[in-house]
Amino acid sequence: MDRDAALRLVETHIKNKNLRKHMLATEAVMRGLARHFGEEEELWALTGLLHDLDYEETGEDLTRHGLIGAEILEKRGFDPRGIQAIKAHAFHTERQSFLDQVLFAVEPLTGLIVAAALIHPDRKLGSIDAQFVLNRFKEKAFARGVSREEIKTCEDFGLSLEEFVRLSLEAMQGVAKELGL
Repeated sequence: MDRDAALRLVETHIKNKNLRKHMLATEAVMRGLARHFGEEEELWALTGLLHDLDYEETGEDLTRHGLIGAEILEKRGFDPRGIQAIKAHAFHTERQSFLDQVLFAVEPLTGLIVAAALIHPDRKLGSIDAQFVLNRFKEKAFARGVSREEIKTCEDFGLSLEEFVRLSLEAMQGVAKELGL
């Protein structure tokens, strides 16, 4: 599957603009981290883009989240490694691969970075730095729904929290226009 086909799937299944932006942010960070680690950029990026493909369909029933998307992607011949990572990010299987581990940590971090940008006076990713995000990370009341524990699993794949935030923010800044930030 190429990016154009993946974007068509996103447009078909996801109507909420903010959710689409979250998926684009996750794609950008996954691509940047694949490049950093010398991994398969397209696989990682597409996995990030498609990870929440079924989120609107599964709605409040998060026990199905990741599974419906996996079925859709299996029918379209998407790489089984990406499907496994999508299931793992939604807690349906154990995180087994490097891709699984990274997607699991990236997914909540994109939300924290967006929330941090939105409290800055000009609401732009280019106006914040990694330290600004790290300061928000330490504030328990800030973006309460974001799992700090999941983000900190970056240490399991060899990145300090500081480096993980820096690399992720830089990747998102690269697509800031698409994200409206």
